[in-house]
Amino acid sequence: MTPLSFERRYQDEWAELEMLLDRAIGRKTGQSSLSFEPVSGARVAALYRRACEHLALARSRSYPAYMVDRLERLTSSAHQLIYRRREFGIDRLKQLACADFPRAVRAHKRYVAVATATFLLPTVIIGILVYRRPELILSVVSSDTAASFQEMYSPTAASIGRTRSASTDWMMFGIYIRNNISVAFQCFAGGLFGGLGSLFFLAYNGVFSGALAGYLTERGLSSTFFSFVVTHSAFELTAAVLSGAAGLRIGHTLLAPGRFTRRHALVLATRDAAVIIYGVVGMLLVAAAIEAFWSSAPWVPHAVKYAVAAACWVSVLGYLTLQGRRAG
Repeated sequence: MTPLSFERRYQDEWAELEMLLDRAIGRKTGQSSLSFEPVSGARVAALYRRACEHLALARSRSYPAYMVDRLERLTSSAHQLIYRRREFGIDRLKQLACADFPRAVRAHKRYVAVATATFLLPTVIIGILVYRRPELILSVVSSDTAASFQEMYSPTAASIGRTRSASTDWMMFGIYIRNNISVAFQCFAGGLFGGLGSLFFLAYNGVFSGALAGYLTERGLSSTFFSFVVTHSAFELTAAVLSGAAGLRIGHTLLAPGRFTRRHALVLATRDAAVIIYGVVGMLLVAAAIEAFWSSAPWVPHAVKYAVAAACWVSVLGYLTLQGRRAG
């Protein structure tokens, strides 16, 4: 069937669904002159299911973009109307956390694998190099910054990891949120440059992390440093990698849109990636809270921090690999 004959055959159904949606939405908002006319929910549901079938056919047959866009708008509007009680509020957040987010991560496992390798390889390599040759830290940060790191992670510090500009844990909580969101945004938004930006920021943060770890280890501060980072990193580093994976998804789509137009493929990729970013934001908030109020506490024994960290890492990895499978 040609696109033209397909459109002629079903355009009456599409027009009817558009009319019913306009009437229903106008009835809800009180802005429609036809609000007094009843809308059949059964008819809307039937036309919605038909439109979903038509959308699937149009995509599989690579019909023109304008037709696919129209069907997407129709099905999206109908879905919001029919399932609007499930799209917002606590139920929607629960659905996102319990199913949508971990499923999206698993669906993008190839991008997650590339992002993980891009971050971890520089971390390990630079960490070993700086440990063996501490002067290499000056290739990454200034001497003043290196000295401030030694002060921040000194066993005698009143609050581990606190900068001079912050006087309380609450101030550090705000600083951590700002820094975490900034890193995640860079890793994600870099995908708009064909994925190269995401790869760059992942590698850059890996270099920085490795250099810092290698330098402080060589200076004899490994016990303080690793006990500080090990717990919140389960959320923070995972979130950074997932942000990069979402950016790679965007970049790959721009370079290889497949059978769709580049614009249409980008819209679909952005919808997929957005689910991951929602989850990333939640993980970064948890990471900032742990970093500010738990990781920085000098009174907590290192053994306790490592035990809690192990539980966090197992929970995060188990959540991303197992959560939502039964429901699917």
